[in-house]
Amino acid sequence: MMDQERLFSDRPRAGSPHAVTVAVIGGGVSGAGVAYHLALALSEERFDIVVFEPRAEIGRGLAYDTLDPAHRINVPAVRMSLLPDHPEDFVEWIERNDALTDDPEAVRPNGAVFPRRALFGAYVASALRPFVDTGVIKHRRAKVAHVERADGHWTVFDSEGRGTEADLLVIATSHPAPDAPANLARALEGHPRFVADSTVPGSLDVIRPEDRVLIVGNGLTSADIVASLSRNGHRGPITSISRRGLRSRGHAPRQQDPFGDFEAVPVDSASGLLRSVRQAIGEAASQGVTWHAVIDQVRGHGHDIWRNLPVAERRRIVRHLRPFWDVHRFRIAPQVEEVLDNAVASGRLEILAASVGSIVRSGEEISVTLRRKHAAPLERVYDAVVVTTGPAHGGILDSQPWLAALRDEGYLRLDPTGLGLACTERSEAIGADGQADPSLLISGPLARGTFGELMGLPQITEHAVFVANELAAKVRAFRG
Repeated sequence: MMDQERLFSDRPRAGSPHAVTVAVIGGGVSGAGVAYHLALALSEERFDIVVFEPRAEIGRGLAYDTLDPAHRINVPAVRMSLLPDHPEDFVEWIERNDALTDDPEAVRPNGAVFPRRALFGAYVASALRPFVDTGVIKHRRAKVAHVERADGHWTVFDSEGRGTEADLLVIATSHPAPDAPANLARALEGHPRFVADSTVPGSLDVIRPEDRVLIVGNGLTSADIVASLSRNGHRGPITSISRRGLRSRGHAPRQQDPFGDFEAVPVDSASGLLRSVRQAIGEAASQGVTWHAVIDQVRGHGHDIWRNLPVAERRRIVRHLRPFWDVHRFRIAPQVEEVLDNAVASGRLEILAASVGSIVRSGEEISVTLRRKHAAPLERVYDAVVVTTGPAHGGILDSQPWLAALRDEGYLRLDPTGLGLACTERSEAIGADGQADPSLLISGPLARGTFGELMGLPQITEHAVFVANELAAKVRAFRG
């Protein structure tokens, strides 16, 4: 494994006029958080930070760039912050800017605040803006086209034809788009109301008020789709399917401290972890505490729990337990939960444990056979189909040409769990030869295979601070 000495052995040493350049690919919360905390950590150093982000502002990313008012943060605002050691920062920003005047639904009866997602994006962008305005952080508003490694540095070529040299490179890109089932994609190619990627702005505009809608996938994105359609006046029936028919859960009725002990006797298997969680939930219930507190405790110790598990057991969790974890860990905002409850109660929304079988098109009508594991198949007719199967984590290296090229050149490889990119406990990318490259770091959910729980905002910002501190040490090592 390369160490700090090898990292900068072919570059000028202390006293050189050369300013260390850190390039960050991706300007969502993962990349913006790294740039922000690195700028704070190196306020007295000579360095450059360049963030490649095609959106107008750094900090919004895919999740928080949405203008749909039905899209809300699914974590109480008091736990959403760019500063892990100051979790109230977002709430204080809201109060300073009187930011909820046009969103009275944001404050719940119990006092919890669940604002629209775009507001959190505005908060992060506002934190980055002073650094961008003063040039401490340079915003390259372009997509990355190609990345090369030569002569001890990286060169990032963007869609505007520019090449930017960097000593250190951070990959903080967003998740790959959902991967539609192959039979569905083939049968509905070219259909005017087949929405293969609902994260594309305006993708739901093609759905008419009375359309019969099939949603393939039943997680947070599916819930957002139902809320968005309802807000836009959709009245037609909706069927939401997933293999297990699990629906995302809501938040606890009251605030609770995390519950359970997952450190005294570390688990080393998927079945052992499941037993421990079930036992803790039983103990919590006997004390009047809901399961939410147990899942929060597991989340809080997620990295340590994950690190103790052999790779084979991590794979078992991904294959068998991840759907159950996701619906309990990633809870829907109360406003969205109310929409779903009302839709189910009125008979407009049906949630099924099923998969797509045969598909027949007749004009724009879509006849679908829904296969069920322990029941007879259902024959249904729809006018629109929306795919919300979640990010295709295993396809990250084929999602963009520059990532595929870095894989083909041996700099990147998929994590053994299939959750993202292989990296070390220092977040340094592991190449095809099994060696870590200290000049190439992974930030955010793409490092999930190594760090475990890296999907929720609190963990993403904590990891951004960690990566920024790693980078700061490398920059100081370079400066001597």
